[in-house]
Amino acid sequence: MGDNGSAIWDTYAATFDEEPDHGLRDPSVRSAWASLLASVLPVAPVPVVDLGCGTGSLTTLLAEAGHHVYGLDASSNMLKVARHKAAHHGVAVSLIRGDVSRPPFALGSFDVVLVRHVLWAVQDPETTLARWIGLLRPQGRLVLIEGRWATGAGLSAAECTSLVRRHGRKAELRLLDEDPLWGKTITDERYLLLSRQ
Repeated sequence: MGDNGSAIWDTYAATFDEEPDHGLRDPSVRSAWASLLASVLPVAPVPVVDLGCGTGSLTTLLAEAGHHVYGLDASSNMLKVARHKAAHHGVAVSLIRGDVSRPPFALGSFDVVLVRHVLWAVQDPETTLARWIGLLRPQGRLVLIEGRWATGAGLSAAECTSLVRRHGRKAELRLLDEDPLWGKTITDERYLLLSRQ
């Protein structure tokens, strides 16, 4: 999702957080996401990048957990919301406008690359995933949160697992069907894929 898609996301920025799992305004939803992330990330502090960070909800949670967090998004309006959110929660994060398919970071910069609901939408998932993996330090963790939604959009767990394994990486899958994560009951496929070397 390069600059050509940023205008679309700019229009969603003002209302994006109205979905319970986007804004994490409900304390129980926020707590569920904080617990989920803590279960797959190394002990803080480590450098983490949140690619396609949107309004910064997960970026802020990661910073609250003590990590050194960078957020990247193509939408300047989303990043404005993310900056306000980080300030509101009293955490420091580095927010950068850029293309998630070509992240502007040095190779081997991060212990964790976190990407939520983005891989399915990029034009070239194979090449983009290779770039994301390249950002990892040795023993780094790739955390993908994806799904195949009721609309038919998305990436199935089987497709995502196959894609990650083609890059010579392990893939540990966890279904995310717990209501507290989404603030409602879901019927489509949502999952977290943790990849280590």
